[in-house]
Amino acid sequence: MQVSRLETMKPVEHLRSASDYTAGENMATAPVLYVHGTAGNSVKLSVLIAAPSEQPRPIVRVEEADVAAKLAMEHEDWSVWLYAFDLRMGSDASYEVDGIQYGVNTDFSGDLRIAFVSCNGQEHGDVERPADERNRLWRRLLAQHAERPFQLLLHGGDQVYADELLDIHPLFRQWADGSTCSELDAMPEAIQILRGAFLGIYLHNLQQPESAWLQSRIPSLAMWDDHDICDGWGSLSEAKLDSPVGQALFATAREFFLVFQLGVMPTGRTELSLDDTGVSLTWHLALPGLDVIAPDLRSERRPDRVMGPKGWDAVSRAFASVRQGHVFVLSTVPALGPRLSMLEAVVGLGGLLHKYEDDLRDQWQSKWHREEWGRFMSLLAEVHERTPVTVLSGEIHLAARGTFDLTSGPMHQLIASGIAHPAPSRLYAALLKVVSLFPMDLLNEGTISMRPLPGLRARYVAQRNYLVLERQRGEWSAHWEFEGSGSTRPLDLSSRHLGR
Repeated sequence: MQVSRLETMKPVEHLRSASDYTAGENMATAPVLYVHGTAGNSVKLSVLIAAPSEQPRPIVRVEEADVAAKLAMEHEDWSVWLYAFDLRMGSDASYEVDGIQYGVNTDFSGDLRIAFVSCNGQEHGDVERPADERNRLWRRLLAQHAERPFQLLLHGGDQVYADELLDIHPLFRQWADGSTCSELDAMPEAIQILRGAFLGIYLHNLQQPESAWLQSRIPSLAMWDDHDICDGWGSLSEAKLDSPVGQALFATAREFFLVFQLGVMPTGRTELSLDDTGVSLTWHLALPGLDVIAPDLRSERRPDRVMGPKGWDAVSRAFASVRQGHVFVLSTVPALGPRLSMLEAVVGLGGLLHKYEDDLRDQWQSKWHREEWGRFMSLLAEVHERTPVTVLSGEIHLAARGTFDLTSGPMHQLIASGIAHPAPSRLYAALLKVVSLFPMDLLNEGTISMRPLPGLRARYVAQRNYLVLERQRGEWSAHWEFEGSGSTRPLDLSSRHLGR
């Protein structure tokens, strides 16, 4: 039996830069599979493989034919390759990398099984964590895939945590601290060091055995959130966002997001993208009986707005194109949640809680985004009148469930966060519970409420978790998988009546 590269890779001892991964000692990463849409009876896919530059380029084959390779990135003795190809729809499709076959279930026409994950890391010290503890839920997801394969893996934000990268060069630390950035002539050197650090953190994630095994066999789609850039990106002051250092940080993070999370060239765009200019990275995947729409809530974000003109145009066109079937809206920041004005008032007083001001301003429900939030919810309500809408979100490091009770039936908000990020304190969950006890009328159309999770009394659960979404005989349901307490009862997503 042939052994895959994944099973022979050496663990990473520390993370600073791609140069920490000695080219002669490390093998190529396992392939990462991305979906780019469908065409007739075929699924459009791409595969990413990072390999030491001195090694031969990996060979990808589909039905005994070689797939053309594109060099997406080259840095510090590493080459990152992309291969685009089509697979026929079916439960027994496959592709091959250097003689190793990877089975893929590309049957999107009938029963469907989707995993939703978010927050794959932590702000500090992620590399030093014991892999057994870090990847515990990824192992459970792998075991479930072995029993009943998933056809799609959705990543809802914070796929990497780039916070520590701000310490990679004095210019970025000065910027983070709000100091005047001296010696801007050192910017070219700083950017190259930052690129090495971003490559290093992505290589570290690609070498996690459980998630790597899954991502080589389940097509992925992702949308970024703040930690894929830096904590609070977009909610920071405009002076910081628009400074040369801030723009360099954003441009570098964007390049790596395109390559490593969407599986496209750094100067390109995915076929699912809705903005030809590339300013907004909003995408829309249309499958038989299912639309998945992911607004980009970071590229145009400012302290007083969530999306800019390009994002709003893309989202409006995506929602207008939906006609029938179920719609999953991947809003990295929860779209349905409690009124946060009480918490913002407390934070505004300063003191120990002042550090959470950016986190609260990140939320749709912030007082700074109230009008924009109403616009977004109005668009969702219009779509929900035609066909069921479910919102998927991560970000808050808790599991939660909200509903928007409309005349056409409840719209569900499912929050799953995080698959690897440590669970916060129960005090944090209790604080949000207190705020959530007050339902909120919105748009004169219905009431937003945070409700207990299926089969539980809790509105917020402080355990690591992920979501499983299933379509069986045309009906959709969802359940949470918790690290400690296991599975929740299924929640019916197709019914126009409120699930319990």
